[in-house]
Amino acid sequence: MYNKGGNKWQKRLTKFRSIPLPLLITVMALMFVIAILGIDKKKPTSQSAVTNQKRSNLDGSRVQFDPTVEFLNNTEVIWQIPDSPKSVLFLAHGCNGRASNFWDKSPNCNHCVGLPEERLIVLEALARKFAVLTVSSKGKCWSLMKEPLVVKRIIKWWVEKQNLENLPLVALGASSGGYFVSMLATKMKFSSIALMIAEGVYDRIDITNHYPPMIAEGVYDRIDITNHYPPTIFVHMPKDNARKTMIDVNLEVLRREGVDVAEIECMELPLTPSFLAERVPGLDLKISVELFDLFKERGFVNKDGYLINDGRVIPWKDAMSKSKIRLPNELLVNYIQEELNLAFAYHEMTSLKSEQIFDWFEAHLR
Repeated sequence: MYNKGGNKWQKRLTKFRSIPLPLLITVMALMFVIAILGIDKKKPTSQSAVTNQKRSNLDGSRVQFDPTVEFLNNTEVIWQIPDSPKSVLFLAHGCNGRASNFWDKSPNCNHCVGLPEERLIVLEALARKFAVLTVSSKGKCWSLMKEPLVVKRIIKWWVEKQNLENLPLVALGASSGGYFVSMLATKMKFSSIALMIAEGVYDRIDITNHYPPMIAEGVYDRIDITNHYPPTIFVHMPKDNARKTMIDVNLEVLRREGVDVAEIECMELPLTPSFLAERVPGLDLKISVELFDLFKERGFVNKDGYLINDGRVIPWKDAMSKSKIRLPNELLVNYIQEELNLAFAYHEMTSLKSEQIFDWFEAHLR
């Protein structure tokens, strides 16, 4: 083995010796340049860099927020239609959310707050020519009793008013909104749906058609969805192991019943000195660096920059106050918390997988 290898290299060296020295130097220099260029071209880009570039592209694109706010029977409806829309997207917020979270503050919507993740989902939708409709729930969270029919009527009224009734309809809901969308899909036709950080309420819906008619928990009629339930994609954070287990079960049940299903897993992200400045509109790099240093000092992140707990749990706001770090806008507290929750990746709205989600929607438009 060793002798055979040695003979091979001896032959190669003999060939190199036969090449004129100037030519050999030129060839080796060219090979070096090609290698360097190749390495640079193939240099991996971090997920954070890709998503930050995506945010920059959306914010700097020709897509601009220009929402219309209406109230229908005291229910807030906020919407925007791009030129030549190809589909209608209904967005359902989570608990403690409102329709105004999805839109930047503007003359047309003075109370809109534009949370970082929600606004990027809307910008992605508008860039892809989806008309976007958001509705506020009546209570803190969505009700699965009366609100599905209320929202169904609102969507029907709105698409007819805007002459969009011939366009395919899709929906995305997060947390409480995800449960809500999974139930709403039994009341009206969607081309596909996305359930974010939610396993759906399939325990209250007759997926398999093997159960007799009954009342679940004394409130919800068990509904047979076989053969007409829309393609469903679960966007979840597997760190929430209990929810991941339920999603795994629902994926298998839906798949077995002929529903087209898929999943997208969202993993945790390390904080960097520039992370918050890159993801929170209105937060400059100086404050982002100060917060990162504070988090390291207080032990909120480990040696690799990963948060030790959810942004809702770590006392970062109290630590920030004591350190005399001042934010230019009080709303930034909510923005920062959302991004910390996102980085911890346990339970939060996320725009990081928007491209995959809208690829899913587009693949199922009908």
